[in-house]
Amino acid sequence: MKKLSGVLLSWLLAVSAAAAPTQLKLTSPDGKISVDINAGQKLEYSVSYDGKQVIGPSAASMKLSDGTTVGVDLAFKGSKRSSVDEMLPAPVYRSKEVKEAYNQLTLQYGKDWEVQFRAYNDGVAYRFVAKGKKPFQVVDEQVEYSFSPDSWSYVPRVRDGVTFEEQFVTSHQNFYTVGPLSAMDPKRLAFVPILVKEKGVNVALSESDLQGYPGMYLYNPGANGTLTSMFAPFPKEVEQGGWHNLQQIVKSRENYIAKAEGARTFPWRIAVISPTDKGIAESNLTWLLGAAPRLQDTSWIKPGKVAWDWWNDWNLYGVDFEAGINNETYKYYIDFAADKGIEYVILDEGWAVENEADLMKVVPEIDLVELVNYGKEKGVGIILWAGYKAFDRDMEAVCKHYADMGVKGFKIDFMDRDDALLNDFLYRSAETCARYGLLADFHGTAKPAGLNRTWANVINFEGVNGLEQMKWCPDSLDQVEYDLTLPFTRQVAGPMDYTQGAMRNAAKESFRAIDKEPMSQGTRCRQLALYMVLDSPLNMLCDSPSNYLREEECTDFIAAVPTVWDDTKVLDAVVGDKIVTARRSGDTWWVGGLTDWTPRELTVDFNELGVAPGTEITLFTDGPNAAKAGRDYKKVTTKVPADGKLTVKAAPGGGFALKTGR
Repeated sequence: MKKLSGVLLSWLLAVSAAAAPTQLKLTSPDGKISVDINAGQKLEYSVSYDGKQVIGPSAASMKLSDGTTVGVDLAFKGSKRSSVDEMLPAPVYRSKEVKEAYNQLTLQYGKDWEVQFRAYNDGVAYRFVAKGKKPFQVVDEQVEYSFSPDSWSYVPRVRDGVTFEEQFVTSHQNFYTVGPLSAMDPKRLAFVPILVKEKGVNVALSESDLQGYPGMYLYNPGANGTLTSMFAPFPKEVEQGGWHNLQQIVKSRENYIAKAEGARTFPWRIAVISPTDKGIAESNLTWLLGAAPRLQDTSWIKPGKVAWDWWNDWNLYGVDFEAGINNETYKYYIDFAADKGIEYVILDEGWAVENEADLMKVVPEIDLVELVNYGKEKGVGIILWAGYKAFDRDMEAVCKHYADMGVKGFKIDFMDRDDALLNDFLYRSAETCARYGLLADFHGTAKPAGLNRTWANVINFEGVNGLEQMKWCPDSLDQVEYDLTLPFTRQVAGPMDYTQGAMRNAAKESFRAIDKEPMSQGTRCRQLALYMVLDSPLNMLCDSPSNYLREEECTDFIAAVPTVWDDTKVLDAVVGDKIVTARRSGDTWWVGGLTDWTPRELTVDFNELGVAPGTEITLFTDGPNAAKAGRDYKKVTTKVPADGKLTVKAAPGGGFALKTGR
């Protein structure tokens, strides 16, 4: 057979592309979500729920260093469909198993590119896939989400910096701007997750699988309803600096956002969709779309709780030594943890010599070998705080040295960026820690974005305006309202280092920021409930052991709460107003409920949990004076009512916590 001429082959390919239908539809397994895709000259898609369009026509493209723009320049060659329905193990997560069920439509562009769309029952996602072998750079990616201008939104804007370049440096610890999308400041970047309420349907925007790629910012350049992406360009030159010389400061940038050595997948662009607020809070899409697990054996990974030193400023009392960064203090913390069954003690900032960014240099007041061995005798593991530059400068040697010593993991802090170079550091850190049997807790960083699925030893992340802010926050900060935004926004991306557990609890008019003896906003029961409402496989007890020992009932309850679960259900939720979350470990259900500053009745429907009437429960509720004295609570043992529904009165800024059984 003779070879076809180049002209004839080009003509046949053009005819083939023209013959492929460019108007395509993808539906979720239950048929409620549909994605309409225009795969022609300009790739666009829109999304509907129950026939209502919730994301209008939105462009998607990727500009490459050779001048090609995938989704615009390359010919559409055709598509193929596939489906998946299976259960996936989730060893360090909110459920023991997670169901993955979706329909997929794969679009082919040119010979080396695909765009994969997936429709789940609770959302949609798409990503670009490179199939070629040649290295290239991604100059930019176009991500759009088109909504109505008056759609109500919950947006975490970057609060520092004037220029976009300055806004690329952030700890991602921001509270939310609430209002219509059209009111978004076009000069301010926002990071995801973002929650938008469109035509009575919730849409939470997220992303997953960021290895070697920057995190996505969204902004509203037209001051309308269309959110548009922006990405930090790849760092060209970085230098040591920042807080105690522990950071790496970007001095110049390349003219691209990411680079690839050849074939690779790119991040998933996710829209979680639900007609109910609780449906958003229950979604696992960000975790599901993380890259496949790279650890075959996760049995060595031990989630748990941590007695934490920094928030309470090492503030012990009733002891016969001067509390601070010294062995006597940490032995006291270890004794406390051992007595209460708390798995870990953390040595936060201060154990390594300041301003050196060298984790091999320990301050003379600390004998780490003695502390690690003391903890081992007591059944308590030691976790060490580490600054970003200090950990990165000799990661391999640091991990080997401290793993050999018996340290259980690192809390790595002050990254404060989300570009491709930084995200590569997170994945390298996860892999290196895993090789040495170490946990990693990424503090001072962005949301998880699926990394906790890929590397299960990465057991927690910050990227949240957590309780540490109570040490110095302005009077205008409303943490109670913020807490009732998190399950529908930041927590959609995964677990977070919120660091709850305060024993000094203030009513609204009584709160003030105090660095050395901090307090929380809202009631004592609110603090207990947060252990069930928030996801944290490595969960801090933020307060002083001295305070906990004066509050034995609450401390014993907190110490007994698991940090990973067999099942999680959100029983009731209204973003910004209330939430009731139930989690099961074995045969025991643990339930936490929160309200905002409005007192209200919260209901637990045990019928949804399969818990029979007459089952005994242990219940912590706000006391009769909790509206004035936040520490007022009462503990009772009661039973599930005959109709299976328990109603609890919550004080302003309050909540409740319960477990089945004693």
